Amino acid sequence: MLRLPLLALSVLLLSIAAAAAGGGDDALTRRIDRVLSASPVIDGHNDLPWEIHQGYDDWRKPLDLNAETSRLPHPLQTDLPRMNKGHVGAQFWSVWIPPSLKGPEAVQTTLQQIDMVHRMVARYPTQLDMASTAADIRRIERKGMIASLIGIEGGHQIGNSPAALRMFYQLGARYMTFSHFLNNDFADSATDDPVHHGLTPFGKAIVHEMNRIGMMVDLAHVSADVMHQAIATTRAPVIFSHSSAREIVDHPRDVPDDVLRMLPANGGIVMVNFYPGYISQAAAVRAANRAAEEARVKALYTGQPERRKAALDAWDAAHPRPVVTVSDVADHVDHIRKIAGVDHVGIGSDFDGIEGQHPEGMDGVDRYPVLFRELARRGWSDVDLAKLSGGNMLGVMERVEQVAASMRGEAPLIATIGELDGPHR
Repeated sequence: MLRLPLLALSVLLLSIAAAAAGGGDDALTRRIDRVLSASPVIDGHNDLPWEIHQGYDDWRKPLDLNAETSRLPHPLQTDLPRMNKGHVGAQFWSVWIPPSLKGPEAVQTTLQQIDMVHRMVARYPTQLDMASTAADIRRIERKGMIASLIGIEGGHQIGNSPAALRMFYQLGARYMTFSHFLNNDFADSATDDPVHHGLTPFGKAIVHEMNRIGMMVDLAHVSADVMHQAIATTRAPVIFSHSSAREIVDHPRDVPDDVLRMLPANGGIVMVNFYPGYISQAAAVRAANRAAEEARVKALYTGQPERRKAALDAWDAAHPRPVVTVSDVADHVDHIRKIAGVDHVGIGSDFDGIEGQHPEGMDGVDRYPVLFRELARRGWSDVDLAKLSGGNMLGVMERVEQVAASMRGEAPLIATIGELDGPHR
């Protein structure tokens, strides 16, 4: 006769515990909504413009960013309803072009990508607005709109022309990544064998010119030597628009601790990337092994694309991608905070540039609150969460603007790469 009351009591206690847990989750969600409503997310890197170029023929094909885009035949990780749900206040749109493009072709293709951003903003005038300064971002966020900024993702895109750099700035570009996956003529990439062992004299002159005009120096994708030399050269804070912590994952795209320790004096920021291969060691190893397998089957089945595809499909089936979680992302955020300080970390998702891969439950621009809830569970205060979401980036931009104002009397850079680096250029 005692079993029934005990069972009923157990059920009651479990129900109370479940309700309490649910209430806790609800309270946490409300807390993060409050934080991100007051300090919206500023994302340092999103590759949507190139996805529109490739998947939607420069918008000749129908695409409405006011509708869900994840279920389209060419799915995307970005659309306006999801950006609003994710509390995005400002987005740096990457105007990436392939690093194989050089000279005038690189400049022209970059202009087409910049035009894509301006056309996108013009299509949605009540939701998007172009921003150039930190004050612009604050003003646009107060209107309930999303501030749109432009980032150039590779030094090759200026065609070794300081004039092109300046004109890109006039068109809205507010940072330039010094290299992409390949070295260029003045900077080494993190993912290519070193040629310059850092920056050439022309590369250092470009750092100075970017300081002068107020364009942020972005050190995502560059070699560790470039990181050190650029920070030693610059007068303004640097950014890593979409990188993570190398101590957590030994990948050259991530930032080593000795560089993180340089950020407090420089004032710069590392904006944490969501790409699984940069935030999970297991994912990084799997990606390297797949690249090796791809090279093997390419050599083995030369001229036989069907056999290559079948072999890679079989390898993929036998080697599923490891599960990567929001906890992995949070580990990088926590590590950067530990080494560089809470004032030197931000968000740089790389959405629509990460090949459809993402941490579990973080598949699009509506999912930033997932990360902030995880950090809140780890003890992050509202003040520190607000710094991560956008406050730190606004501070970097303001300091870059101040440095540019202090250099206003300096003459523009007109020297050519040949004049600074030698006639072999």
